[in-house]
Amino acid sequence: MQTAQVKPRGLAGDRRFMLVDSYGNFVSQRQFPKLAQLCTKQGEGGIALKLPDSDWINVPFPSPNNRKQVIVWRSSVNAAQITGNINVDLSTWLERKVTLVFMDKSANRIANAKWTPKPIQVSFADGYPILITNTASLTLLNNHITNTGGEALTMDRFRPNIVIDCDKPWEEDGWGSVQIGDVILDLVKPCARCIMTSINQNTGEKHKKTALTALKNLHPSTDPDNPGVLFGWNAVVRNRGELSVGDTVSIC
Repeated sequence: MQTAQVKPRGLAGDRRFMLVDSYGNFVSQRQFPKLAQLCTKQGEGGIALKLPDSDWINVPFPSPNNRKQVIVWRSSVNAAQITGNINVDLSTWLERKVTLVFMDKSANRIANAKWTPKPIQVSFADGYPILITNTASLTLLNNHITNTGGEALTMDRFRPNIVIDCDKPWEEDGWGSVQIGDVILDLVKPCARCIMTSINQNTGEKHKKTALTALKNLHPSTDPDNPGVLFGWNAVVRNRGELSVGDTVSIC
């Protein structure tokens, strides 16, 4: 996107829809890597989805009266439930019964209070409203990967909301907050990475754990409360506004 509105739960429209199984548990590329092939776009009255080798399917926003209790990680959320053939199409494609749900204004989910100074609303994202990465970190990671015989990765493997053009790897480790125009974001937790980094975001194919292996050498966590390897930072929204590609970022 060239421009996006920043809301308290993150970028407008971001991670507001989610697939759940018959028990209401969220499903993602962790279980179904080919979900990377599912294309989406926003519309005025909802979204549109495109399965591989099919036309766009319009999905209107659901009625707020048709609700379903769903689970995403440790959060239980009362979401609005999508009805119609889209659930049949997605279930057929994934070969497992799934239902599409929507986080409307009545749905409530709070980020992990351990890492936030006050209760923070969050979407169906893994944990926080915004994920920030920097280009120099990816360059360093790719240099390590290619020097050890691997293939360079693109930034979409890490699925950030905001990518900052920077000349120093991991520089965000020392940032408390960033300001972009009127938007102020507080960095609250380094992002521990998982198997999702091994999934090609164009084809849905699983590859070797290249990023995780390299990050064990380059940027391991030293915090027992946040174990693993790190790439990027999770952030919360202090001040909302509009972002555009090319905006200047100030550290504050």
